[in-house]
Amino acid sequence: MSKEAPESGEGRVQAIWRRSRRAAVGQLLAAAGLAALGLRTAGADVPSQPDDDKAPLADLGMELGPAQRAAGIAFLARHPTVDVHAHPGVFWISPPPYTTSARRSLGEPFVGRALADLHAGRVSAALFSCVADTELLELSGQMLRAEREFQPGEAYADYQRQLAKLQTLRDRHEVARGLNPADVRAAQRRGQPAAVFAVEGGDFIEDRLDRVGEAFRDGVRSIQLVHYHINQLGDIQSEAPVHNGLTPLGKAVVREMNSAGMLIDLAHATFAVTRDAVEVSTRPVMISHTNLVSPTVSHPRLISHEHAALVAAAGGIIGSWPSGIGQRTFADYIDSIRRLVDAVGIDHVAIGTDMHANYRPVFRNYRDWNLIPAALLARGLSEKDVAKIMGENFLRIFDAALAHTPGPRES
Repeated sequence: MSKEAPESGEGRVQAIWRRSRRAAVGQLLAAAGLAALGLRTAGADVPSQPDDDKAPLADLGMELGPAQRAAGIAFLARHPTVDVHAHPGVFWISPPPYTTSARRSLGEPFVGRALADLHAGRVSAALFSCVADTELLELSGQMLRAEREFQPGEAYADYQRQLAKLQTLRDRHEVARGLNPADVRAAQRRGQPAAVFAVEGGDFIEDRLDRVGEAFRDGVRSIQLVHYHINQLGDIQSEAPVHNGLTPLGKAVVREMNSAGMLIDLAHATFAVTRDAVEVSTRPVMISHTNLVSPTVSHPRLISHEHAALVAAAGGIIGSWPSGIGQRTFADYIDSIRRLVDAVGIDHVAIGTDMHANYRPVFRNYRDWNLIPAALLARGLSEKDVAKIMGENFLRIFDAALAHTPGPRES
């Protein structure tokens, strides 16, 4: 049973069980040293539960008066806004028993409450990201790592399982279709969030280029080439390189994604993979969730100015990520967004929250979505520039990816 229904007898039992296991899970995560994991945590060592995510951002680390907050709310009524990387309610997780430590740390899905938060926050769209390598991941030392390889057909079968969950949400009209920019703009006008289907990790493609077109027909609009598993396409930021860039298959997949009308996401990819993808792609690419390294903050999941500039020079975007890496408050996150703007220009920055699979998030509830435009406006950005960051930059590259795509945009 999902956590959004705790009132039944079974729900109360599960709530007691969850509280009793917190200490044990906290010890596991503390021992694992979560600084590089990208997992959802709210306390010092304990993974966040839905009740933790409900907490308002009481300590913003900055002053936002009533008029400034009202400006953020009014902004959402006028402009489409998009979270370019998210896992709302950890929708992709299968029911227990959980087979890996990474999956145990995330807990049970709470999709109903997450969708309610999206509605209440007036988020126009989010990229609902399946996680291709979820069955492989374990907490290992200070890293999240793939501790085994896929069995033949396993990655594709799990893709189909996760996709079915997404399609069920859409078909029940709990979220609107997000097949193209027009869908997102319509969702903003209706006040109903749209789900843009995405997959984090290209493992499910295996060696079958036709899987890219199949995914597009399934409604998927973005594939992140790599995640925490060094796969058949390329290397990842958090492990020593094996391929030294994109593999020949990886380059072929990029070309196939261009042909299909698919957004190429290079989050978790090394600089060499990013360089190769930019060279091969005829469309803008994105890095959906990261931030810049700084003199005081360095981490495998952050990128250099050169890395960011490479994506921006090709017309792409970078989603600023509200993780606990180098950020302690919401104000720190706003500073990170501004640093990206200063580094690559206003046309190349977006918002990628990694909701609800983030590491010690400094922004953790879609009900507070209005605070991001409110804070950016308060820091002196124009409404036009904030509109670009909050959604228009993504919609531009979304439209570019779909341009000249032959045939219907979904079967």
